Amino acid sequence: MQQQTLTEELDLPGMVADLNSLLRLKTTVIGMKLFARVEDMEAIPKIRRPNAVHTTDQIVSMASRLGWTVGITGDDLVGAQCRAVIGLGPQDDKWLAGENYVGVWHGTADDARKRQEALDVVPSGQYQALAVSPLASGRLNPPDICLVYATPGQMIILINGLQYTGYRKFEWSVVGETACADSWGRALKTGEPSLSLPCFAERRYGGVPDEEMLMALPPSHLAKAIAGMKQLAKNGLRYPIAPYGIQNDVRAGMNVSYGKK
Repeated sequence: MQQQTLTEELDLPGMVADLNSLLRLKTTVIGMKLFARVEDMEAIPKIRRPNAVHTTDQIVSMASRLGWTVGITGDDLVGAQCRAVIGLGPQDDKWLAGENYVGVWHGTADDARKRQEALDVVPSGQYQALAVSPLASGRLNPPDICLVYATPGQMIILINGLQYTGYRKFEWSVVGETACADSWGRALKTGEPSLSLPCFAERRYGGVPDEEMLMALPPSHLAKAIAGMKQLAKNGLRYPIAPYGIQNDVRAGMNVSYGKK
């Protein structure tokens, strides 16, 4: 509850403006929020409800690529996998077996089960609905997590911003297919910054470009990253990272980028 109060005090439109200025992002930064009651999701201003069956990847991209505010229940999603990752469907033995993936994504039933068991998912039974919306709109007030799509060059500066103060080593996972469990699944479950390489489904159905990675993180962590990136920029460590030249004498550049201020 204390973290939520802090998050509510954040200037979300200002954070997005800062983030776009610092990283020159091409894709809309969005928020994601789970709801215990469908009625609360439906009460969000200008909420859109799907009139077809989708993947969660498509729903996320309706916000990040089209700027829509979209709300869903488990019935709006195709198959058990999308529902299970965000806690809107069962995570029972049938789901854990992953039988549909045998001979498609995995060579054996044991491999399929191991992948399912490796996924970070929101515990089922707590929520009935989910919504996504451009972060700057403020309609989720506040979101549980923010989703930032960025190139590797942009992403490392974002990570450097997170590490500017209160340094920690980040260790992230790669589950392969169902990589949304590495990003929004893990961030919703743990409240920790979670980086992923978007998978086949995210790129095929969600339209994620080849060059983009995805960071999912609570708004308070995003604010920390922005504060860190602002200080890094003052130190000359900013995006875009200008190539120094592979044949130049490196000493002058190293003195600026790595020397004590």
